[in-house]
Amino acid sequence: MRLILSIEPIRYPLTGIGRYTYELAMQLRDSGQFESLRFFSGFRFTDELPQPAEQTDSRYRLKRLVQKSGLLSNVYGILMEHVRRRTLRDCNDSLYHGPNFYLPAFPGRKVATFHDLSPFTWAHCHAPERLRFMRKECLKAIKRADALIADSEYTRREIADYFSWPLDRIHSVPLACGPEFRPRSTYELQGLARYGLKEKSYTLFVGTIEPRKNILGLLDAYARLPLPLRQSRPLVLTGYRGWRSEAIHVRLEAARREGWANYLGFVPTGDLPLLYAGAALFAFPSLYEGFGLPVLEAMASGIPVVCSNSSSLPEVAGEAALMCDPQDVDGLAKLLSRGLLDEVWRAVASEQGLLHAARFSWARCAAETVEVYRRVLGSS
Repeated sequence: MRLILSIEPIRYPLTGIGRYTYELAMQLRDSGQFESLRFFSGFRFTDELPQPAEQTDSRYRLKRLVQKSGLLSNVYGILMEHVRRRTLRDCNDSLYHGPNFYLPAFPGRKVATFHDLSPFTWAHCHAPERLRFMRKECLKAIKRADALIADSEYTRREIADYFSWPLDRIHSVPLACGPEFRPRSTYELQGLARYGLKEKSYTLFVGTIEPRKNILGLLDAYARLPLPLRQSRPLVLTGYRGWRSEAIHVRLEAARREGWANYLGFVPTGDLPLLYAGAALFAFPSLYEGFGLPVLEAMASGIPVVCSNSSSLPEVAGEAALMCDPQDVDGLAKLLSRGLLDEVWRAVASEQGLLHAARFSWARCAAETVEVYRRVLGSS
């Protein structure tokens, strides 16, 4: 089997899609199942798997500038399409996998991973100039792909319904989290001091700061807890500052002044497992997720979880989390209160979460992905 894997998503900021691409590339590289495995980034092949950057670089800044202009974005897309076509024109003996929606013009068999359909179903949560580019590329991938991979059964069926695509050509392959997400000793958690935090003294949210994550709803629910509880267990948020987040940050600053919330920004990758393991509770009331990797990372860290019951999250959380409708602010407040105060439930949820998270692994993700490759090549 000969494979070309795009590693374009491995860049700053390393969100869930970048982490998925990096972990999949590592597993596939070490599997020994390929006659040839080549990584493709931008418009060239590379032998080295890049390390996820902890800060922005000139290439990322240039790309963000291009994305802010509809004209530049179109010109960039046309130019890159032409250059990639030329680079890949003699590779028809390989299978190409695009791990983030996009597929270039390619003469061989093609697989694309669709993580969610937010550019179509949650369009108002994307910048308009970026939305046009994403939709166009997604539609190209739908026409070009021999098979699609989805992170969850929810997304698999959503793709089939939305695009009238054959369900048997869409494969659900769940994500995972790495071994760095695990329970930690009190000694290890001393590292939280750099953020002014102590073990089991806060509720954590991890994710891009954007409307789709329902952070305003989370703040509304948290504000309904008794003030002494909020101040003794403040809400701590970390994640990349996303689009249309201004109102969220205004609310966060007001809560910070009242002493019950704090935004840490985008923290270094190495610190994230400590933030999870040191939390008293993890809260993730997102409105829409293709998978919801932070929920799994929290469970693997031994932390009780309160999340919404929307989209794919019931698949990820299983029976180990407290869940409610993301729009039910009163219901969410009650779950947060129980999650912080009910010690019996907390102990059970921690144990169940660890067992549930252990069912997911990057090795399983890679093995099931390779099986998709085999099916595509076997049908040619």
